[in-house]
Amino acid sequence: MPAMPESADIVIVGGGPVGSALALALRDHGTRTLLLEAQAAHSTDRRPLALSYGSRLILERLGVWSALESLATPLRNIHVSQRGGFGRVRLEAAETGLPELGYVIDYGQLARELAQAASVSVGCRQGASVLAWEGGDPARVCYEYAGERQDLAASLVVIADGGAVSAAVTEDYRQCAVTARVVSEHPHNNTAYERFTRNGPLALLPDGEGWALVWTTTPERAQDLCAADPGRFLQELQEEFGNRVGRFVDVTLRASHPLQRRRAASAAGRVVFIGNAAQTLHPVAGQGFNLGLRDAWELAGHIRDASSDAPGSPAWLQAYDRRRSIDRSGGIGFTHGLVRLFSNDLPPLRFARGTALALLGCVPPLKNFLARRMTFGARG
Repeated sequence: MPAMPESADIVIVGGGPVGSALALALRDHGTRTLLLEAQAAHSTDRRPLALSYGSRLILERLGVWSALESLATPLRNIHVSQRGGFGRVRLEAAETGLPELGYVIDYGQLARELAQAASVSVGCRQGASVLAWEGGDPARVCYEYAGERQDLAASLVVIADGGAVSAAVTEDYRQCAVTARVVSEHPHNNTAYERFTRNGPLALLPDGEGWALVWTTTPERAQDLCAADPGRFLQELQEEFGNRVGRFVDVTLRASHPLQRRRAASAAGRVVFIGNAAQTLHPVAGQGFNLGLRDAWELAGHIRDASSDAPGSPAWLQAYDRRRSIDRSGGIGFTHGLVRLFSNDLPPLRFARGTALALLGCVPPLKNFLARRMTFGARG
């Protein structure tokens, strides 16, 4: 007779920042929650990550911001422009009534702090490789742990690992993001720059005493930039960005990341998708992780708010989908629209973009509306 599968109320697949945040948000709820993470220890991923001020508030409520604050660089101003065209806009925290618009932190540092906090808050199995999962009543997860195959039955399975999802609508942007740390002659003064170029956006984010660079370009050029000697790399960056922060004098930690847009259904059959499992966004405007963190926070709230409809039931899943639809659609549509509008060098579009940026810069209420939506999402 086959052994009965292990059971839990909630199983979270993926112990990255979003999955760990959900585990932390559920630690005092009283549910039997199990977190499965394939990596035995989190890697030293040095990709720069932009946190909105709204995300800071969530991390404070999760009890981890005090450990992260010293690792994060405040972002108080954002300067947006386009290469080879007029029009620019400056978003300022002071104008929105916020102490900061956001922060810049290493993905790896954020992931480690969240994972460590989650590991002492809920059941956590690091090194558990998920082999398969399926919806149903109950939902089931098959995984390998400590060399043995395990089966789990759960009232709700939350997929927070994008690699575990195959049924998603995917669009290849045919672009790569080159990330690096660079140093310039002038200090950043907690100002970030988003500059739209012919091949895509180029972002300079204040990071410690220098800058975190996210440079979107073609896959071929990304490969060439990563292989170039530091002098040539800095020269090409100077030509693309200009002299607004003085001369670039050093570069380290170069890497290239292919870019695509992915979107999966948010919930079905006692299975919910959040974070990169639900959507993968272009890095323009730095919305991806912030949207995923709101997924986790809103899902935890929906679980806590459940009354007659138990978590995982069809009615409960439909209500969660409605709860997240505006924010998800708005975030995905906003970033995708920016990519399509600004990754095009046709003169009429360049003129229209310049006009739009100039008008935005002249209308403070519209600027503040945009800043708050970028900070708090569609409900900001």
